[in-house]
Amino acid sequence: MRVLFTVPPLAGHVNPTVAVGAELAARGHEIAWTGPAGALAGLLPARARILPAGEEAGGGYTALHARWRDLRGVAALRFLWEEALVPLARAMVPGVTDAVRGFEPDVLVADQQALAGPLVAERLGIPWATSASTSAELTGPFADFPKVGEWVAGQIHGLLGEFGTVASDWDPRFSERLVLVFSTPELVGPAEEFPPHYAFVGPAFGARPAAPGFPWQRLDPARRRVLVSLGTLNQEAGGRFYGAVLGAAEHLAEDVQLVLAAPPALIGSAPGHLLLQERVPQLELLPHLDAVVCHGGHNTVCEALAFGLPLVVAPIRDDQPIVARQVVDAGAGVRVRFGRTRAEELRDALTAVLDEPGHRRSARRIQASFAAAGGAAAAADRLEKLL
Repeated sequence: MRVLFTVPPLAGHVNPTVAVGAELAARGHEIAWTGPAGALAGLLPARARILPAGEEAGGGYTALHARWRDLRGVAALRFLWEEALVPLARAMVPGVTDAVRGFEPDVLVADQQALAGPLVAERLGIPWATSASTSAELTGPFADFPKVGEWVAGQIHGLLGEFGTVASDWDPRFSERLVLVFSTPELVGPAEEFPPHYAFVGPAFGARPAAPGFPWQRLDPARRRVLVSLGTLNQEAGGRFYGAVLGAAEHLAEDVQLVLAAPPALIGSAPGHLLLQERVPQLELLPHLDAVVCHGGHNTVCEALAFGLPLVVAPIRDDQPIVARQVVDAGAGVRVRFGRTRAEELRDALTAVLDEPGHRRSARRIQASFAAAGGAAAAADRLEKLL
């Protein structure tokens, strides 16, 4: 079987496909990725086969992020669709078309933010599946904001019309054959609310670029250890939040060590017991921790829960408030305000997830569900059954 992954140039969307691709390759299938090649080269394994698509759009994602990072709510959503998703789809369609014709995949797996994949697959008659790298789109995110939902539907309909597929009975974000959900109902919500072709496979963790030089010897065995991370795209927006982190670190210094993943230039002077690193080997670090503070990114949340760690979640924008609500509703953590969190509020939230056993029990329940779901192997099984 030949499988072609279409992905945007974003680590959180590429990572699950790395794990699934490795599993498929180990079973003897041929694998390739298509998207902005320059950006993907830094996100995929060294020998990954990359078929270029939308290079001009991918190269502009860094500049787009500088404009996007301070937006919130509807403004951030409009920017995402008008400045990122739709232009990326337009730019990628020619390259994805060439990739499909040259590679001749048996199935195309499209990330929900790589809309060019379904557009081309429908046009050329290729079976396609959805890679739902975040579960936010699956949970009716606009149920309470119907006008916003109508606007998003209009953006999608307009894009379909541009490429001659004006039928209103399909949505490029959701395959009618297979939707791979990299989570489980224990976090997302009851499985009976979803059609049978939605496969809850749990997180799929692929190989990551190395983060050399992590000072493992500085992890304090006498303190409980907590990772604080805003992911790769939100660090520059975290100035005020980092101030609250430093204050909480002082309040909790007696028995808690914070491992802060942030640019040192944004932090300034940090207390000696706080471990400050610009990058951390997150998957390798998680088994040594007691809790995680993050922005509600789907990858970081699922990675923490895969190790049974409760969370303090400070969502910023996009899918993050939805993921944060899932964590709180599942009993696996506490939500705080990103823009207005004070040191005392963050201290209290951390104390709650560290000291109240219910949060850890819920995190471990989700951990067990992730392990049972099967991850990359389960995703590969479902893809094999498509043909």
